[in-house]
Order: sequence, then C-alpha cells, then structure tokens
Amino acid sequence: MPLSLPPALELSLDLLRCPTCRTRNLHPDRGALRCPVGHTFDIARHGYVGLLTGTRATSGDDAAMVQARGRFLSTGAYAPIRKVGARLAAAAESEQATVVDVGCGTGYYLAGVLEQLPGARGLGLDTSVRALRSAARAHERAAAVAWDVFRPFPLADGVADVVLDVFAPRNPAEFRRVLRPTGRLIVVRPTRRHLAELRRRLPAMVTVDPAKEQRQHRALDPFFDAVVTEQVEYPATLTRLDALDLMAMTPSARHLNRADLNDDGLLPDQVTVSVLATAYQPR
Repeated sequence: MPLSLPPALELSLDLLRCPTCRTRNLHPDRGALRCPVGHTFDIARHGYVGLLTGTRATSGDDAAMVQARGRFLSTGAYAPIRKVGARLAAAAESEQATVVDVGCGTGYYLAGVLEQLPGARGLGLDTSVRALRSAARAHERAAAVAWDVFRPFPLADGVADVVLDVFAPRNPAEFRRVLRPTGRLIVVRPTRRHLAELRRRLPAMVTVDPAKEQRQHRALDPFFDAVVTEQVEYPATLTRLDALDLMAMTPSARHLNRADLNDDGLLPDQVTVSVLATAYQPR
C-alpha cells in the first residue's frame, strides 16, 4: 500500500524543486515525489524524502551517533543554545515564516524555532538517514529531506525567511540564494572554550580551529552582513553517561581510545558550554 504524504512534507512541497532538472511542482505519486518531467524520489516510511541524487545519502552520523545525540539533547544540557537560536530566528518577524535548517541532524534546533513561531513551517536538510528519521518526527510542522549541504539545495530561490545552521557545514552562496531579501541567516558555532575540560583530558578529541572565525567571516562576507552576535557560555553538569554520549555524538568518537573511556578518572563531571550565535542579513 503506498505511503500517504506526511502532513509536514505537504506543507513544504512548494519550496522544493527537482534536484535533477531543477523544475518546480514536485507532487506526490504512490509513495514518492515526482516532478513534471518524471524524475521520482522515494518518501521513506519514516517520513523523510530522499532527494539526494548521484550518490547514496551517507554520513558519519550513524545509528550510534544519532542515538547518543538524542539521549544527550534530552537532558537539556544544550537547551540554552536552542533558545538563543530560536530567539534570533523569531526576530525575522514573519508570522508565516519558512525556516530551513541546514545540517538539521535530529531536528532538535529546528523544533525549538518552530515552537517560538506558531505559524511557521520548517524544512530540515541532512545526509544522515538515521538522523532524518528523528528529524521527520521532531515537530508536526517540520519536514525532512536527505541532501548534501555542499551541493546546490533542492529549493527554489528566495523561499526562506530563516536559514538555520547550528554546528553544521556552511554553503554561503546557497544560503543567500534561498533566503528572501528580508530573511535572516542564523549561525551557531563553538568557541575555543567549548567543552575545554573534556578536551584537556582527552587530547584526541577534535579541536576548534583558532582561525575558524576568520574563515567564517571571509566565506560569509560577500553575501551577508552581521546584525548581532551573542555569546552563550555556561557550566553544564554531566553524569558519566552524559559525557560518553556527548563524545559519541560528534566526530571525536572516531579518534578516542575505548580503553581510555573506561577510566572514570578521565571524564569530568562538569564542562563549559561556549558558543557564538550570529544573525546575518543578506547583502
């Protein structure tokens, strides 16, 4: 029996365009989306649609990473990050806003924005099909699409009021193309103090490049002006399981020695959470 179209995906159909021929008007057809030319894209039974063409949608975010992320985020340890992203996005001042979350993961941050914008709809892009299974259920107005954010987005021009990028890769030219002239780009990234206590005890963890801010400025400056930057920094108390999940949900998991992680003395019971959140407007 063909799958019915998820309500959130139906809300976002007008945003999409065929990634193969770039035509608009994707429409549901027997458990898939089809463009007028006939290109067809399956809707997974978990509720997301796979638009990624040419290569399989793969990602470092495997099942274990996604499960760890879900457990960790459910503790509320990153709730202040979610709140600042939602507040900056809400300043877009559009009652019927369209929010595109690039590298959406499990949809945690997108859901936070949609809770602040009762009339908004959301669309999350990610390559990890494991994460998209959660993103498609993160909020009743959030749709999820399998896509590689380094490729031109399968979206029409100027359709987004907000583009959200939290701990995710960036594609500045595409951010600018899909944003309305009055839209906002929200970028959240770690500072060098982020999780410093963990990094000191586990040197194999991925570090924050000290030139990261300069690189971001150079990449975004041709397309955007910064409106406001807020720093969010606070101590977060961790259980041992929280600390293990925090490491397991990031690429650092590949660099850590399992034997080291079994040593209780290596894991701190408190870490510094430190991020910068910047709202940009299109040039």
